[in-house]
Amino acid sequence: MNKVFKKPQILSRKITAKTRIFCVEELALKFSNGAERTYERMVSGGSGAVMVVAISEDEELILIREYSAGTNDYQLAFPKGLRDEGETLEEAANRELMEEVGLGAGKITHLKNMTLAPGYFTHRMDLFLAESLYIRKLEGDEPEPLEVVRWPLENVDQLLENEHFTEARSIAALLLVVRLRQGVKGEQY
Repeated sequence: MNKVFKKPQILSRKITAKTRIFCVEELALKFSNGAERTYERMVSGGSGAVMVVAISEDEELILIREYSAGTNDYQLAFPKGLRDEGETLEEAANRELMEEVGLGAGKITHLKNMTLAPGYFTHRMDLFLAESLYIRKLEGDEPEPLEVVRWPLENVDQLLENEHFTEARSIAALLLVVRLRQGVKGEQY
C-alpha cells in the first residue's frame, strides 16, 4: 500500500544564518494540493559522514569515550566522522576506525544510510560493520586522546542501559548489528 507522493515545488531558497559549522536555509514550498509553506532546515556541508561498529575476534564492540559539547559530557559511542573529498564511504569508515581506535578492518559491511531529524536536518550518515580487525593507527584530528572501550557483545543490554551511551545513532547502529548477527532481516516497505 505505497502511495506515491509528489515532492513539493521549491519556490525559493535563502540562507538565513551561517556559522563556522551550521547553515540555516529557508525554503518556500508549494505542495501538490496548492498549499504553500515556509520551512527552515539545517544544511550540512561536506560529502557525508560515517559511523563504524567494530567487533573484535573476541566478540567485543570497540567504542570510544569522547567529549560531546552538545551535552557537555563524555559519551560512549562508536567511531565516526566526516568523509573526506575523494574517499569512498568504506575508505572513510576504515580511516575513522584507524584514527579513533588504532585499528583497521579487513571486512567492512554497509548497514544503512540514515538521517538525523529529517524534518530539520539534511545530514545523512552511513553505518558500517567492521570485522577482521588489525592494528593500524593513523593520526586524527581530535583535540585530546580518545579512550577506547571494549564492550563484550554478549552484554549489549548493559550497554543500552549505560547512562553514557545515549547517542541515538550509536544505539541504532548497535541494534542493526545485533539484528544482523541474529540473522533477522527487516521487512521491505
